[in-house]
Amino acid sequence: MKLLSLSCLLFISYSLLGQNSALKSFESNMDKFLSAYVIDGYVDYKSINSTKSGISELVTQVAEINLSGLNELEKQSFYINTYNLLVIDQIVKSYPTVSVKDISGFFDRTKYYVAGKKLTLNEIEKDILLKEYKDSRFHFVLVCGAKDCPKIWNRAFTSEKLNEQLNSQTRLVLNDRVFLKETKDGYLFSQIFKWNRFEFGGKKGIIKFINTYRTKTIDQNSTAHYYDYDWTLNDTKYNESLANKSANNSFRYVTSAAIPKGGIEIKMFNNLYSQILDPPSNSDFRTTYFTTSLSFLYGKSNRFNIGFTSRYRRVYSSGLNTSPFDVFRSPGELEGSNGFTAIGPLIRWAPIKKWSNFSIQSSLTFPLASNLSGGIDTPFLDWAGPVFLTQFFNDVPIEDMFSLFTEVDILIEEIGGSSKSNRVSIPATVILSFFPVKNLTIYGLLNYSPYLVKPFDYFTQLGAGVKYQISRNFEIELLGTSFSNKYLKSNFGRAATYNIGFRYSR
Repeated sequence: MKLLSLSCLLFISYSLLGQNSALKSFESNMDKFLSAYVIDGYVDYKSINSTKSGISELVTQVAEINLSGLNELEKQSFYINTYNLLVIDQIVKSYPTVSVKDISGFFDRTKYYVAGKKLTLNEIEKDILLKEYKDSRFHFVLVCGAKDCPKIWNRAFTSEKLNEQLNSQTRLVLNDRVFLKETKDGYLFSQIFKWNRFEFGGKKGIIKFINTYRTKTIDQNSTAHYYDYDWTLNDTKYNESLANKSANNSFRYVTSAAIPKGGIEIKMFNNLYSQILDPPSNSDFRTTYFTTSLSFLYGKSNRFNIGFTSRYRRVYSSGLNTSPFDVFRSPGELEGSNGFTAIGPLIRWAPIKKWSNFSIQSSLTFPLASNLSGGIDTPFLDWAGPVFLTQFFNDVPIEDMFSLFTEVDILIEEIGGSSKSNRVSIPATVILSFFPVKNLTIYGLLNYSPYLVKPFDYFTQLGAGVKYQISRNFEIELLGTSFSNKYLKSNFGRAATYNIGFRYSR
């Protein structure tokens, strides 16, 4: 019996030693990895991506470690190191990328095996570290891959020195003028405090916590606001000087790219087209069309998206001395019509993995009413038959401040409708964009659309526009164009379009 008890004791001792040894091996390898690829709080993702040095082995160690028998400090250091490692690993798998916000499911859906359990980053942070150990210092050592996160330490956390390391890193972060900004009117706090304000105990609790670690304390009555969180990747290639001076091209939303898996994109584009025919054309009037195109896309995979598109239209004809915006008035004496005219499926496909900015988008819309093409007493509103549109998008960055977007379409209108034949055109568009600052785009547009009919017909557009990214998720666009075609030229006419668009994505 004594021999059996001794054997069990030896077995347990060897098991615990093995678990501790595995943890020490992980900490040692993590320490070497961070010291090699973290420079002044920024991560050299490009080098990690090209060499893959050690990261897959570290992820394997995380999956295989057995936490039973380890003490609380050992578990905490393990989870902190694991969180930071898995953030880096996810970014490397999607590299190059500008922000973790562009990686669908980054915090809440992508799961890794961690000590035998499948966990997301949010589960490691919120359900384990913060919920079980209730230590607010974790917020200043868990690094989410963004510039406005606390700077990542280039060493691994260890159980023997964890308390000292947590204090040291928290003190460094809260004394960093970039992280906690002092202004003439008070202070600007990181959004981290706002997101976790109840945990800290509101404004007074936040200031009390900060003053525990800050050399220059903050008066409780100081004015405190929160600055916008910069989710730009904490990449060595996007350091302060580069991001502020020459990397504006890298921060933009790329229209031609497919949406990542699990992501969504909602677009609303409003187009106001108005044409006038002057004497001596004997057609002294203005015709105005207003079209709202609403589309939704969902990332079925990183390279294939599905969704729908729809159209709402208004049309009015009026006298020459009227405004294009009369199209929004009640009909009155104006001859007009309006309504939802078409809806149908939409897909986007990125066929070549290496060409991330090239995609093909197709839609097939069906009419929602039977009298859209008009008649003797009613104006034309939309096509009476289905419309098929396939668009080929490509976007090429030019240095740091410009890009060239090209689009070639195949458009088939009035399929099986009232006209005797389908109306086929091949529009082509070129857009040159300039990025003077990070969130602003100024561009020029040239469009040429020939129709495959006899006699030959076409239209052209020349315009300028501006886009502004209010946030990583929301963008607004304004565009104006001068419009011309053979009919307008032969009838002393002229036309223009006025456009406003909105985009939301996540």
